[in-house]
Amino acid sequence: MRAARLIKMVLLLQSRPSMTAAELAAELEVSERTVTRDALALSEAGVPVYADRGRAGGYRLVGGYRTRLTGLARSEAEALFLSGVPGALREMGLDDAASAARLKVSAALLPSLRDAPVAVAQRFHLDAPGWYQEPETPGLLPAVAEAVWDDRLVRARYRRGDTEVERELAPYGLVLKAGVWYLCARAGTDFRVYRVDRFTAVALDGARFDRDAEFDLPAFWEERAAGFARSLLRARAVVRLTEAGARELPYVTDRAAAREALEAAGPPDRDGRVTVTLPVESEEVAYGQLLRLGAEAEVLEPAPLRELFARAAARMAELYR
Repeated sequence: MRAARLIKMVLLLQSRPSMTAAELAAELEVSERTVTRDALALSEAGVPVYADRGRAGGYRLVGGYRTRLTGLARSEAEALFLSGVPGALREMGLDDAASAARLKVSAALLPSLRDAPVAVAQRFHLDAPGWYQEPETPGLLPAVAEAVWDDRLVRARYRRGDTEVERELAPYGLVLKAGVWYLCARAGTDFRVYRVDRFTAVALDGARFDRDAEFDLPAFWEERAAGFARSLLRARAVVRLTEAGARELPYVTDRAAAREALEAAGPPDRDGRVTVTLPVESEEVAYGQLLRLGAEAEVLEPAPLRELFARAAARMAELYR
């Protein structure tokens, strides 16, 4: 533990002109007294750490000293590719590896380029969760992530409705979708998708599995996600849309279904409206979605859905009378 901290301290000082004891203590998550002891230990080991006294003082490396301890470990190199998703790294327990990797890269850069990581971080940021929700990190996510990284088989208990099932899984990859974690895994000979927050137990076996070299996680997820979204659209609604309603339709319902419905629609009527047959999840879901279009959409069928809109319109008219 201390050896890793000393290495991190050297890399920090190598990547910056100087740092105060308070700054080092904050980065290393130790006390300033520990920083003083570590600096003394480095100096005794031959690392030229120099302490400037006074208000503007701090620690620095003397004489352009450069450490050779900048080679990336495998876990650090892998975590570096996820460094643009800090929340995901933290939830998977990889933030320490990513921090060490970034330090090593910064230490290896020329002095004129050392502000590049900061410049990028201040200009681009990925915020994965959707609005108006506070996603909870699944408690078993770090164990699942460890199995994914190491290609290790897991025996997992999974909540399915009111029951639990036990499966032996070969975990291939993790996907973070709108704040929800999903595991893409092989169960037997089939590839399936599991919500990580529905795992009730995960035990890592000692055995490793042979990863299928042809498995493409982004392509697999895109195919399954599209199939899942399509499987939800079990009902149909016939809707008459104004030009504005047609433009807004893909933003209030399934985009692919909306595009296909609009492409299959006939020419506009004499009022400039088009009639589309739209796949929807259910009448209740369609009501909530199409209500956002207001007077730009008129539901023609099914009759129960049209009646819902008629009652809503009557209530609105009474409210604003």
